[in-house]
Amino acid sequence: MDPTAHHYAITVSNLDRAVAFYRDTLGLDVLSEFSVGGEAFATGVGIDGASADFVHLDAGDARIELVEYTPEGDDHPEGELNQPGATHLGLEVEDLDSVYEALPDGVETIAEPQTTESGTRILFVRDPDGTLVELLEL
Repeated sequence: MDPTAHHYAITVSNLDRAVAFYRDTLGLDVLSEFSVGGEAFATGVGIDGASADFVHLDAGDARIELVEYTPEGDDHPEGELNQPGATHLGLEVEDLDSVYEALPDGVETIAEPQTTESGTRILFVRDPDGTLVELLEL
C-alpha cells in the first residue's frame, strides 16, 4: 500500500458560513461543491438516513473538505489542543503579521502571533464552529 493524501475534512454546522470563512477570511479557492446521500452513503458513514453537502477548497498541496451532515450530530464542547483527539488544520502563510492585522472583527484568536523556539511564527484562529486553524510562517 502506498497511500497519498487526498483531503482533510472538517464537519461544520453551517456550510455557507464555513465556506465564507475559509474562502473570504483565509483566501482559499472553492474547487467543487456536491451533495451525497442514499443508503450506501448512510451505511458507509454509519449514520441512519444521512446525507451531506460538501465543498472542497484549494489549499495549495492540500484539499480541505468542508461537510455539513443531515441529520446534524450532537454538539461537542470545543476541544483544547492538548486533549487526545484534538484536531486543527495548519495553513502556511507568507506574512503572518499582515494576515493577523487583516483578520475581520469577530475572528477569535488564541493569542497574537508568536515566534516559537524553532523560529516558526504561529497564530491560532477559530473557524465559525470553533475548529482551530493554525496559521504559520516558516
